[in-house]
Amino acid sequence: MEYYAQALLIAIPAFFVLVAIELAYGYRVKKMNYNLFDTLSSLSSGMTNVIKDSLGLAFVLISYPFVKEQIMLVELNSGPLLWIAAFVIIDFAGYWNHRLSHHVNIFWNQHVIHHSSEEFNLACALRQSISNVVGYGAVLLIPAALLGVPQSVINVLGPLHLFGQFWYHTQHIGKLGWLEYVFVTPSQHRVHHAINEEYIDKNLGQIFCVWDRMFGTFQEELDEVPPRYGVLKPAKTWNPILINFQHFWGLLTDAWHTRSIWDKFRIWFMPTGWRPADVIPKYPREVISDVYAYQKYKSEVSNHIKYVVIGQFAINTILLFLLLANWTTFNSVTQFIIGVLLFLGIGSYSSLMDKNPLAMLFETLRLILGISIFFIEGLVWPVFMNSMALVWLVYILASWSLTFYTLQDMLKSKASLTSST
Repeated sequence: MEYYAQALLIAIPAFFVLVAIELAYGYRVKKMNYNLFDTLSSLSSGMTNVIKDSLGLAFVLISYPFVKEQIMLVELNSGPLLWIAAFVIIDFAGYWNHRLSHHVNIFWNQHVIHHSSEEFNLACALRQSISNVVGYGAVLLIPAALLGVPQSVINVLGPLHLFGQFWYHTQHIGKLGWLEYVFVTPSQHRVHHAINEEYIDKNLGQIFCVWDRMFGTFQEELDEVPPRYGVLKPAKTWNPILINFQHFWGLLTDAWHTRSIWDKFRIWFMPTGWRPADVIPKYPREVISDVYAYQKYKSEVSNHIKYVVIGQFAINTILLFLLLANWTTFNSVTQFIIGVLLFLGIGSYSSLMDKNPLAMLFETLRLILGISIFFIEGLVWPVFMNSMALVWLVYILASWSLTFYTLQDMLKSKASLTSST
């Protein structure tokens, strides 16, 4: 985990810089595909994923070393062949995991966050899941286990493979000639993120596009079909924590409402979007039918709220870097508490972006935990004796008060608007 934290200290600033460059370029060529709240939602989603992975908040169903020990036929110990074979196998496994996520209800829940942005830019690449709490990747890495690929190689190549999927989330790069036949490109990935009928569930490859061509899931970007982005059941929230579990909640409520025992069970494993027949008419859900007529989600807020949200995002980002930079010096309790404080902070300011009173719940929980750290055994004296303790106490009290004031101001404005109409 220390290696992962150190890698993130390099990767996260690099991602931020590249997002800023794309944003500046889009402004210069008058082709902007960023808006403030969508971008903050994407970056915040990336934060939640980093926190969740750093804290190891997942249950591994079956470990790779165990699978390797049981079925290994040969052992590739070193050399270029080992690294090349391992990378290709990871990408092959990634294709099938990706395909599974697009075609099975329960697995779509762990991937929907990545498609939830109605923009397509480098920031949306950072929308990564926190709902993938069951680790089953070792099953898809059986080819690597057969060849005896060491766990250490998987650990190194895994993050590199993930980071290598960042660059093609852009609308500013056209088709790339012969590379379109080998690698996943921005053009191909625009198709993947599109909700046009022609493009749904296409181009599932992650680094190499050959898998799509081999298994019939390839679709070229068509000039006459401009992509429209998002999901067919729009999220309609900027809160990445809510987005992560919206689909799961929908499955759970459908399973509860249906009278069919069989449907209560099979809904989780049916194709993405399937719902019990007796539930659909009683509990209809919005599904986009005309992708060109659909109006993207937005929330009209004052500049005051924008400044508050930007400030809270900046403080959360600083706190995340403090966590990663001091990872080895913090004990597990400290790591967990800071992680929870970060989650609550994200929940608070992203709910403000929605003008959702839920922000007050997140903020109140953060205030309680933020004060409680002074009384938790093992944290009392290190924090209390720290010269920054008073600054932290003033901040969380001011943050709660500011959130409360902001929500009250929004409610008054809403009431005033209602009475005037």
